[in-house]
Amino acid sequence: MGALVPKKPRSPSSAATARAPIAIGFVSLGCSKNLVDLQVMAAELHQGGFDIGVEVDEADAVIVNTCAFIEDAREEAVSAILGACELKKNGRCKAVVVSGCLSQRYRERILKACPDVDAVIGVDDLRRIPEIVSKALDHPRGEPVVAVSSDLPTHLFASKIPAMVLTGGPYAYLKIAEGCQHVCAFCAIPGIRGKLRSRTIDDVVAEAKAILAEGIRELDIIAQDVTSYGSDLKDGTSLAKLLRRLDALKGDFWIRLLYGYPAMVTDELLDVIASSRHVCRYLDIPVQHSHPDILRAMHRADTLKHVPGMASRLRARIPGLTLRTTCLVGFPGETQAHFDHLLEYAGREKFDHLGAFAFSPEEGTGAFARREEADDIVAENRRRKLMRRQARIVKSLLDAKVGTVTRVLLEAPPEEDGRWEGRTEGQAPDDIDGVTYVAGVPASARPGDFADVEITGHGDYDLFAEWRSMSGASS
Repeated sequence: MGALVPKKPRSPSSAATARAPIAIGFVSLGCSKNLVDLQVMAAELHQGGFDIGVEVDEADAVIVNTCAFIEDAREEAVSAILGACELKKNGRCKAVVVSGCLSQRYRERILKACPDVDAVIGVDDLRRIPEIVSKALDHPRGEPVVAVSSDLPTHLFASKIPAMVLTGGPYAYLKIAEGCQHVCAFCAIPGIRGKLRSRTIDDVVAEAKAILAEGIRELDIIAQDVTSYGSDLKDGTSLAKLLRRLDALKGDFWIRLLYGYPAMVTDELLDVIASSRHVCRYLDIPVQHSHPDILRAMHRADTLKHVPGMASRLRARIPGLTLRTTCLVGFPGETQAHFDHLLEYAGREKFDHLGAFAFSPEEGTGAFARREEADDIVAENRRRKLMRRQARIVKSLLDAKVGTVTRVLLEAPPEEDGRWEGRTEGQAPDDIDGVTYVAGVPASARPGDFADVEITGHGDYDLFAEWRSMSGASS
């Protein structure tokens, strides 16, 4: 466990600095959307005079921001919570606060399994975190503080406090919506995060400007489904319109789209991506499966006409497009024939990046009642077979990149081998798609610089390159 340190925290109010600051340590689990929630809490805490730049073993209070998407994530969260509680016995820590999806959905179970937890806070209550931490530190041992105002979240956080970036790199996540309008039979997120709630374009653009002003060079646009953005507002707001506004901002930076839905990728959106100055030619569109029977069972029948040939179709509309997808294997009722269909589909479409997950039964979802039909061993074997097929595809695609010149965002200076770590337009952050290791970078380079490099080789997923020149603004 370790602390996440903000890039440029604002100065707290004079009233807040009159007292000794309380040190807060963060443990961040789960997806980038969870990290944005932690950034909201970090900004509130810093605004309230708390010290947020510490390691957890030096903290007065530890906040464990949890994920609850699948069973493995819940097990990881409980382990992290218990680890934080150990710090109360053997260290400086006096309070453990649990936030995120696990506390939203399973607060009673957390308090039963982890009796040393001092407070749990729901996803609608993030701005109350200074109050909750103070109460957790001040309350007598015994009854924990519970701050979960709604079983089904409805709140939408606007950028009232200037952005605080906790990624540690020259990129930042920009969350444009909360909740989800889909009812996929395997996914518990709508029951945890609520229905789709989109921020206004003006609010998103204002936050983007603030983030870019801090020197960030990549805006990663996220939501449960970015392609549904604006459909709840009923005023014509759309992802394409938002991207036009963001693309008009001055500066040299990338905009990347993460987490879309096959049926919501419009021609207008594709045209905006193809013609933009800043938007990466990159789409993350999870198909989940290819067989019509399984897609119907997953409650994703609206994707039936979009999944076949998707990769070829999108690449034809956007030359140079990098396409990422996700597949779910072992769904209840999936036969060998269904899986073979998916295997053939992946081999034919040749996605640049593909992740595969085995089915995990989630309470409150349409597939939970059919959980006995699922076979964990079969699912895991299918997942491994699909990923072996994908590894061969990736090797072929990376072989074709050797000798080409491309643009890279430099992120981390060399440690031992003299190679900088960076990413191409086709590589998302946080090691989602691998990285590019660049040799020969001049001493004057800094994290956040763009460089033109020649690809010289590759590993299983990473690229190796030689520096050619500093890169100017993208066309």
